Amino acid sequence: MTRPTGRLDDESTDQPAAPEDEHLVQEAERIAVAVGRMFPGLCEVVLHDLRRPDNAIRAIENNLSGRQVGDSATELGLRRVADPDCPSVIQNYSNQFPDGRPAKSTSIGIKNAEGRYVAALCLNLDVSTLSPLALTLANLVTTNAEHQDETLETLRDRTGRELRSTIDSFAAQRSSTPRSLNRDQKRELVRRLHSEGFFETRSSAQLIAHQLGVSRATVYNYTKQPQR
Repeated sequence: MTRPTGRLDDESTDQPAAPEDEHLVQEAERIAVAVGRMFPGLCEVVLHDLRRPDNAIRAIENNLSGRQVGDSATELGLRRVADPDCPSVIQNYSNQFPDGRPAKSTSIGIKNAEGRYVAALCLNLDVSTLSPLALTLANLVTTNAEHQDETLETLRDRTGRELRSTIDSFAAQRSSTPRSLNRDQKRELVRRLHSEGFFETRSSAQLIAHQLGVSRATVYNYTKQPQR
């Protein structure tokens, strides 16, 4: 965190110092430091002491704008000094660093008990580094439109252990055991297993038949749609 070599004298203040106001500003300073260190090199966090508009910057973390402690308030800060009815939170507005990099900013005004702005906490996110990353991620997750609505495979284990677990879970949800399921329930289970790809291995049908206490032919028969 960049800090001044010494505390600004009360003689340089534009408004009389009040212990309550100073406490608010000190607490805001702690927040500025914590938030800034959460996003190193990515988000500039600036605390403006609006009691001293000509020397407003009290703390700055992740200095991306080149400003220094003791620099003056921005136009938005001056608006808050002049107008207590200025919005307390102005969020996610487009901004720009001096070197032209785009920024996304949020400004949070802090009022004292009398309703007067005493400070502002400003976050300036450098989106120039995020835009290429967003494009890269978008390209990374893009799938071939040719197979967009087609399930070519499911990336699941098709071992006997998972098959038994699926059957046991189906039966347990119906307060039953696999062999105690009625015919309709067994047919529903078999069709579900079939749709989920469990019949891709040769031994699956026999294992299902054993678990349900039916023949292998019955299992295959359950996979068929009923005649109408």
